Amino acid sequence: MRDAYVVGSIDVAALAFYAFVLFFIALVFYLRREDRREGYPLEDEFSGRLESPGGPLLTAETKTFDLPFDKGSVTAPTKGREPVDIAARRRENFAGAPYSPTGDPLTDGIGPAAFALRAPWPDLDAHGAPRIVPLSMEDSIAVAHRKDDPRGKPVIGADRAVAGTVADLWVDRAEHLVRYLEIDTGTGRVLAPMMMAVVRDREVVIDAVNAADFARAPYPETAGQITRYEEERVAAFFGGGYLYANSGRQEPWL
Repeated sequence: MRDAYVVGSIDVAALAFYAFVLFFIALVFYLRREDRREGYPLEDEFSGRLESPGGPLLTAETKTFDLPFDKGSVTAPTKGREPVDIAARRRENFAGAPYSPTGDPLTDGIGPAAFALRAPWPDLDAHGAPRIVPLSMEDSIAVAHRKDDPRGKPVIGADRAVAGTVADLWVDRAEHLVRYLEIDTGTGRVLAPMMMAVVRDREVVIDAVNAADFARAPYPETAGQITRYEEERVAAFFGGGYLYANSGRQEPWL
């Protein structure tokens, strides 16, 4: 064969180009369908009315995913959803305007204190056991250096007052990390994210919230384990404190 022509003026290179263009167009439609599994259906900013998902060429078919360890199944995208009431008001009357909390900003799920409705069971390791447990319940993990052990040290809040004492550490058995500090506030025990704590020689500083706020922090309902939803609540409580704990944090610096 002396040339690459298939028929007429159409050659192999042209066929390859046309095939690529068709494939690319199909890929665009496929990706635009698949990316509508999370965060859809959309809703109108003012009325809350659910907006159209975009028609058959832009709507993904529902898929069902079987969860491991007999945790059931989930579908995506979710067909419909329950309306959610939040304790907040719109600061300005335009789409995309920020909201200001009208209740307890650390627990109402507003702004940096927002949380997702995650699964009501613990995060599991490869064997189906809870990943995050108190160190007092795990014999195979220990603090590397005694001088760095925060247990027994006082916890200082954003107002430099003592919030309580570190009573235990909650560790990730899969990654051998300290995830939470269990703090005895005197009236009960709460969990605080380890990543927000600064461990010093004589104290542990968590400046996310004031000392008095620690007693209101979420705590797992089941002793010795924390669910994914409860992890969201703990992170949202202390994360929201960086904006809502003090009035001075809610205004611009410039």
